[in-house]
Amino acid sequence: MRVAIYGAGSLGTILGAYISRGGEKIELINRNKAHVEALQTQGAHIIGTVQFVQPVVAYTPAEMSGKYDIVFLMTKQQHNAEVVAMLKDFLAEDGVLVTFQNGLPELQIADIIGEERVMGCTVAWGATMQRAGVCELTSSPDALSFSLGSISTTRNRHFDKVKQLLELMGKVDIEENFIGTRWSKLLINASFSGMSAVLGCTFGEAAKPKASRRIVQALIKECIDVCKAGGIRIEPVQGKDIVKLLDYNNALKKAFSFFIIPIAIRKHAALKASMLQDLEKGKLTEVDAINGAVSAFGRKVGCPTPMNDRVVDIIHRIERGELSPSFDNLKYFE
Repeated sequence: MRVAIYGAGSLGTILGAYISRGGEKIELINRNKAHVEALQTQGAHIIGTVQFVQPVVAYTPAEMSGKYDIVFLMTKQQHNAEVVAMLKDFLAEDGVLVTFQNGLPELQIADIIGEERVMGCTVAWGATMQRAGVCELTSSPDALSFSLGSISTTRNRHFDKVKQLLELMGKVDIEENFIGTRWSKLLINASFSGMSAVLGCTFGEAAKPKASRRIVQALIKECIDVCKAGGIRIEPVQGKDIVKLLDYNNALKKAFSFFIIPIAIRKHAALKASMLQDLEKGKLTEVDAINGAVSAFGRKVGCPTPMNDRVVDIIHRIERGELSPSFDNLKYFE
């Protein structure tokens, strides 16, 4: 069986290192030649909340050949149409593509390769690439978990193997309500990742000051409200019912939600949003697939999302060079 991680950046390198350390064969594929060369010659250096070095197999997309049974997709969504179309030629006849992307990518991918060949996975941990070959795990080791599911009513024959591979790093929850699980991750990304990118800070730094926490709380509330309007049941995250903890309909519950936000994110307080990492590198972000996805669904179900709309606008302005990630951007929410 051949298994690959396509788009092995910070998350993919760390996952690939864990799987390789567990004795399974996996190939790490990335367009960054310097990163690939460092992985080939020095191994994957994992730092942060864990520390280890692991030899891995790595190469660039141009060096791909043959067919794969399982491909973990960890690229950004902006180029899904061409990336998935290309990967289709490298999938075995019964091969499966497992997307680890943010937002709600499974439907678009299913249109290209068929829903029975698509699985989705959300991760409850974060990472940052420090330099070529060196990736920092920024989440607590006890927060290393995955939620795995499918939009197809028929379970792919490689499902158990995918689960086994992921378990070499952390706990895997099988989600029957996978769309609800997707929205759990989208809620976190829209609120904490969105504000991390807008403010130029970590999740914990966005959650601590009252002024920015107020916006985080409003973003969370909008995600909950659009799901209610659309009949979507948001799944718990690592056993915690985030709707029960963070939703509110009166002043007392709102105060409790506001108080608990920094506590709820403490295991991931050091995480810096991948959108912020993109902005720092002068790259376009996935904001349209994150906060933009909340706004789009809100329009569909008739639920206003002014805070998510504002995050999209601010991040696009940063992309255009009109603004910089900064706490000064809080004024645009007033």
